[in-house]
Amino acid sequence: MHPIFFTLWSPMHVNELTTAEYSSHYTTYIQLVSSEYNLVEELEISLHRFIKFVQNIPLDKFDYRYADGKWTIKEIIQHLMDAERIFAYRALRFARNDKTELPGYDENAFAFHINPRANTRKLPEMLSEFTLIRQSSIALFQTFTPDELKRGGIASQATSSVRAIGFIIIGHQNHHQHIFEARYL
Repeated sequence: MHPIFFTLWSPMHVNELTTAEYSSHYTTYIQLVSSEYNLVEELEISLHRFIKFVQNIPLDKFDYRYADGKWTIKEIIQHLMDAERIFAYRALRFARNDKTELPGYDENAFAFHINPRANTRKLPEMLSEFTLIRQSSIALFQTFTPDELKRGGIASQATSSVRAIGFIIIGHQNHHQHIFEARYL
């Protein structure tokens, strides 16, 4: 017997955000999200689009760096997973009306500690983990009420709404996919 899920979530699109709901640092990411689909649909669609895209990258490109000090594709995939976990945590805290100001995180410090491991990981394992993280994010965002989606908080010394964080997750992924296309392939 399968459980029946009741979703309190109401559809909303990226073009419904106001610029007051996110830091200008994230404007580029927000602009990379399609307004054709609602938040949860785009979380799902972007997952499948990314997995298909990565599966079509030639194997010899996964350890490639287009310049000294730049991350490999595997390192970027690991970065996307780390960032999504952090963003989803922020969304949960803000949705629950937690007013605690959350610290930022140093993506370069994270990368420094995962670089050796990311490049030795098997791609199917990474894509499976990426999928699980995204499915968890989708499940989380589906439970938020319209009021919770509009709630905000402060992280990295900047205000973000819960719904903006969902679109930032998508835009961040799209940003890196564009970098793959432009500089790695």
